[in-house]
Amino acid sequence: MTFPDRPAKRWLPAPPITPEADRALSAHHPVIRQLLFNRNIDNAADAQKYLNAEPPDDDDPMQLAGMGEAVERIERAIAQCEPIAIYGDYDTDGVTATALMVQVLSALGADVRPYIPNRFDEGYGLNNDALTQLKDGGVGLVITVDCGIRSPMEADHARGIGLDLIISDHHTVGDDLPRALAVINPKRADDSYPYRDLAGVGLAYKIAQALMRKREPQPMNRSDVLDLVALGTVSDLAPLTGENRFFVRKGLAVINKAKREGLKALIQTSRLKPGAIDAGNIGFSLGPRLNAAGRLKLGLAAYELLIAADASKANELAGQLEGWNQERQKRTKEIVVKARQKAVPNEADPPPLLFAALTVAESEANFEGVVGLAAARLVEEFYRPAVVAIVGKDKTRGSARSIGDLIMIDALTECKDLFERYGGHAMAAGFTLANGHTEELAYRLHQYVAEKLAGKELKRDLKIDAKIELKDIPEFAQILKQFEPCGYGNLTPVFAVYGVEPKNPKPIGADGTHLRLAFSDGERSVNAVAFKQAYWLKDMPKRVDVVFTLGIDEWQGKSRVQMNVKDMRRSIA
Repeated sequence: MTFPDRPAKRWLPAPPITPEADRALSAHHPVIRQLLFNRNIDNAADAQKYLNAEPPDDDDPMQLAGMGEAVERIERAIAQCEPIAIYGDYDTDGVTATALMVQVLSALGADVRPYIPNRFDEGYGLNNDALTQLKDGGVGLVITVDCGIRSPMEADHARGIGLDLIISDHHTVGDDLPRALAVINPKRADDSYPYRDLAGVGLAYKIAQALMRKREPQPMNRSDVLDLVALGTVSDLAPLTGENRFFVRKGLAVINKAKREGLKALIQTSRLKPGAIDAGNIGFSLGPRLNAAGRLKLGLAAYELLIAADASKANELAGQLEGWNQERQKRTKEIVVKARQKAVPNEADPPPLLFAALTVAESEANFEGVVGLAAARLVEEFYRPAVVAIVGKDKTRGSARSIGDLIMIDALTECKDLFERYGGHAMAAGFTLANGHTEELAYRLHQYVAEKLAGKELKRDLKIDAKIELKDIPEFAQILKQFEPCGYGNLTPVFAVYGVEPKNPKPIGADGTHLRLAFSDGERSVNAVAFKQAYWLKDMPKRVDVVFTLGIDEWQGKSRVQMNVKDMRRSIA
């Protein structure tokens, strides 16, 4: 059995809490004080809001620029029974936002229909043919969710054919806003909304909130849609801070008592335990299955699952998504191998940017839906920004993923003259360009990234929240529930123990690359799992320092606290 070399990581213990913050947070356990301080919380009031995931004090949706115009136009369409189309993206954020808007507008009596483009035929975002088709079908108003902010030409087309367009999108704003009837995006330079990091589905919720605020009695409760908000927000890697934290905490409560037939079926096929679902389960189980529809087939299938009222239909759709997800996993592995071969000529010294353009023949066609996943795998393996693109018959479509030292959307913006369309965030972005420009794009991106990362040591930082003792672990496993939901922007607390003895290490997993063991301080022992770290079996030290998170291991109906090992090293204590 062979194992990969140990990846280099920098252990970065958090700066100690200041005396002032320590006094202000004195009602909490000392380690909890440190964890709060690490999350920029240094007073009792903010600590209470955070730990209770309280809603923001000022969440009036009318503060969002363009909301007034949007609400007025939507109300008029409802009153006049004018057909409305919700134009969503095909990923989980877009699909949940579409389902939310259709559900809310239907409750308000609107004539509303969904439109989710086909990833392979239409590509990302608005397209003129779809807008014309909707207009010809009698639609007078189109509301985008999770797309449109980078579609100025399509907005002009809508205007030209007499179609009113409301754009709601959370992606980075370009140089000029599209000329739509209303553009709702908290990242607008002139927007005064206090929270800028809403996902597309969160922004759809704000529109719903604005439409509902003056209606008595309320035709529906927020709990009717917060499951959708939680699914989309976590899946889109929106930071779990501020208002998003409130949405996801409340949404998880709804998910754990699922009423939607589609969600119940999805939970069952994901083999999750109702009542114990957390943000991690959304990110690694529920979200990928919903995403698989848009990546490989039709995003509309995920939408139909979420709105399914019949249990048998829901089970059928969930089974389809399960099959597509398995196919997605298989294709991702294959394309990662091909992309690695092209992007990393020397694994001992990978370049600052990993760039792989694969032809349709190489990718066996229709692999466009997993290039983002492949790019993410390369980043995870080599800790370098990565771009993976598929060169089709006429167009090249690609996805990019970044690391903390590089804002990916800025890198693409430097090459915007090459793109037919592009968009994204600091850590993830996508693009379409005509064939024949791929080599120039690769050259320019390499130059840009090399300049931005010059002099930086490209090692993954492992930030440590606090040092604890093994005896403290059972207590903290319960206390840490207050820090949930954890994920991007609100990472699971990371701890370190020093000078402990590894016990009974054994390889696990189909390929034996994972490790199960326990750690002992001579008085007590705690079980642990170390994913992709079976290389330690070659030379396991007698005593180690361990960086880990805490989780619960469910086995044969029993639950036990488990250390999830992030990294180990020979003890220096």
